[in-house]
Amino acid sequence: MVADKGKKMKIGDKVAEENTEPIDGNLVLSIEKLQEIQDELEKIDEEASDKVLEVEQKYNEIRKPVYEKRNDIIKSIPDFWLTAFLSHPALCDLLTEEDQKIFKYLSSLEVEDFKDVKSGYAITFNFNPNPYFVDAKLTKTFTFLDEGTIKITATPIKWKEGMGIPNGVIHEKKGNKRPHADESFFTWFSEAQQKDDMDEIQDE
Repeated sequence: MVADKGKKMKIGDKVAEENTEPIDGNLVLSIEKLQEIQDELEKIDEEASDKVLEVEQKYNEIRKPVYEKRNDIIKSIPDFWLTAFLSHPALCDLLTEEDQKIFKYLSSLEVEDFKDVKSGYAITFNFNPNPYFVDAKLTKTFTFLDEGTIKITATPIKWKEGMGIPNGVIHEKKGNKRPHADESFFTWFSEAQQKDDMDEIQDE
């Protein structure tokens, strides 16, 4: 990780602040040399970070055709993504009963880093034609800004007439079955200024 030199107090400054007594000249020289070494290490760390990103970008391209092959197989498995969500320990609680009906039309899910990996990524849900909304794909994008904040944008869902965010109701837990969520998964696309648990998808 690259250190923030603008905010960081140098080693010599810290020692001078903590010790108001006159400092031996040799000690000052040693501290200055130590700071030079620290600066050199930070430069190496920065170069290493850039190299890691280059390798990651290279292998992202290599992975693409493999992901495409996997998606072709997934499309032949009925309700694959619905089953995957309901089987995931963190994601299973995010779908209402009505959401589950919509997820039957989910054909693929893609997580794509920006060309500059450090600048952000996008999560895209691709849907087959369905009776709920017009969109063939819904995307949520996370852009990392220079000041350390994250800009989040999302596809505004074009619901078909009579449809809308299918808010669920709280169901009693029966046996080992989990209760359904009380808020639709699709509100995630209308909460573009918030960051939530769905970030876990990037790691899957």
